[in-house]
Amino acid sequence: MVRYLIIILAVVLGIRSQAVAQTDEDFNNELSYGINFNSNGGLIGGLFIRSSYFKKDRLYRFGAIEIVEVKHPKENRWYSVNTGDFFIYGKQNYLFVVRPQYGMEYILFRKAAESGVQVNAVGAIGPSLGLQVPYYIRYNYSQSGFEDIRTEQYNPVIHGDRNSIYGSANVFTGLGETRLTPGLHFKAGLSFEYGRYRESVTGIEVGFLVEHYFKRPVIIPDAQNFNTFPSVYLNIYYGTRK
Repeated sequence: MVRYLIIILAVVLGIRSQAVAQTDEDFNNELSYGINFNSNGGLIGGLFIRSSYFKKDRLYRFGAIEIVEVKHPKENRWYSVNTGDFFIYGKQNYLFVVRPQYGMEYILFRKAAESGVQVNAVGAIGPSLGLQVPYYIRYNYSQSGFEDIRTEQYNPVIHGDRNSIYGSANVFTGLGETRLTPGLHFKAGLSFEYGRYRESVTGIEVGFLVEHYFKRPVIIPDAQNFNTFPSVYLNIYYGTRK
């Protein structure tokens, strides 16, 4: 009788330890945030925040929002010979994008409980809210000794003399004239996460993103502008989980 009780107790403890191990591997939710680098952005493409929730074994769903700047491939920085300030010659609008996302994350290779690297496959889709903000420059209209320097949105018809451009105004100058250009985007990638402790996570995510706008945004009017923007991206993120 005692022998049978020992066997039953061992089985129950074994099942319980297995359940605890499974719980330790998974988490209910995770909040992460970080910076974005992409082939259509500048030095830093933008910022993002993401919240993930457990769906079933190895599979998580998440909601996220990214805020990035999309630049035209022909953007070049010039410096005014008169002031030394920089400007982007030919640029008429900034294009900032707000990207709400819904996605799935599948664990391909798990990491150990306290250390190691975990590899996840990531996919997401959502709307792209393109915000075209006018790009303002300071242009010299001075004649016959009378100084006349005006801050205006760049216009290729009016502002054709590059040497008369004295620099660019800050982005807030045209913020009140922002125009909305809606679209859609899809992304897929791999994330490599690591963390010394089970409650925190640090990692990188690499992949590609395709974005399409229903109306063509105009960034540089004298160059070819596009409806579709493919890019590769790198996200560096940090987060907490429970």
